[in-house]
Amino acid sequence: MEEMTGIVRVPVLFVNAYLVETNGGFALVDSGLRGIGATLIRAAVEARFGPRARPGAIVLTHGHFDHAGSARALAEEWDVPIYAHRLEWPYLTQVSDYPPGDPTVGGLLANLSRLFPRGGSDVGPRMRPLESSGEVPGLPGWRAIPTPGHTRGHVSLFREADGVLLAGDALATMDQESPLQLLVQHRQLRWPPAPLTTDWQAAQRSIEHLATLRPQAIAAGHGLPMVGSDVADALSEFSVSFAPPAHGRYVHEAARADERGLVYVPPPAADPVGLALRACGVGAVAAAVSMAVRRQFRRARSRAG
Repeated sequence: MEEMTGIVRVPVLFVNAYLVETNGGFALVDSGLRGIGATLIRAAVEARFGPRARPGAIVLTHGHFDHAGSARALAEEWDVPIYAHRLEWPYLTQVSDYPPGDPTVGGLLANLSRLFPRGGSDVGPRMRPLESSGEVPGLPGWRAIPTPGHTRGHVSLFREADGVLLAGDALATMDQESPLQLLVQHRQLRWPPAPLTTDWQAAQRSIEHLATLRPQAIAAGHGLPMVGSDVADALSEFSVSFAPPAHGRYVHEAARADERGLVYVPPPAADPVGLALRACGVGAVAAAVSMAVRRQFRRARSRAG
């Protein structure tokens, strides 16, 4: 089985959003990067449901810039609510920044994380809390499962009827540390995006809990979906063998957050690579490249509008 019934993956550069069909409609899970995410999601909605279609709701697994970046624009355009766990609200209202990224965990994504923004995405007045019961408004038959670790208020979504798991960034289905794997996206279970995971012990517990669900399909925020009778065993084996990175700021001590947002971060780890980049002025070059990419996103959005 190579596809999940009633689910459309919308790739937005390096991150996924999902259109999830319901009885008589659909919902959007995550929204990709700001600008280009809205452009690509609009196109996917039109292709699947027609030019005037709109979802019943937008559901966010968490508030990082690559998952919530286009939520406000789409919610305002469609006039729909945005649902997220209450522990993500400080970042989605810009009351608090997320903990600093950790480029010292190593790998390609870690080095790229030096360019990532710390703040969440201001999603505006349409935000609503996910129910503590696990029910997901706009997604009947789905359950929101708290899976903290990557962020404090991260949730995954599970459809018990056929065992489909939308894992967000509780885990990945590709190796994001390898430049080659970022291109080919070979399917494999991997830890959550490492430089932005700020509680590795909680992340491990979340993966262990997801393994008890025995999912038949896993669609994550990063990587291609994994579908088939061997998925449950693969996740079980992954949960048993899971180990955090060998080093990094949050590997041995977690950041702490509550309903107000960020409370504590451990001291930064030694970062000789970062010091060398700053000394060579590479940081300024990287910032210029990042600005150029953002300009391209804005142009694409303008052409689409």
